[in-house]
Amino acid sequence: MTTAMEAQPQQAAKLPTTPCSVVWSRGHAYVLEGFRARWVGRDDRGRPHALTGAEMQRRGWTFTRTA
Repeated sequence: MTTAMEAQPQQAAKLPTTPCSVVWSRGHAYVLEGFRARWVGRDDRGRPHALTGAEMQRRGWTFTRTA
């Protein structure tokens, strides 16, 4: 089974835009909140944390969890 990044490596730099999309950044999962177009997850202490698409690009992200 191939992942989306393996199938289309040239588009790996673009964040997914589907409302059910999940990406990982710095060991935390983030879900796209569609109506506000922001990425929502939890910080190291379990508090809600929201990022814009630009912030997520700067932090770096993947489709798979990495420590």
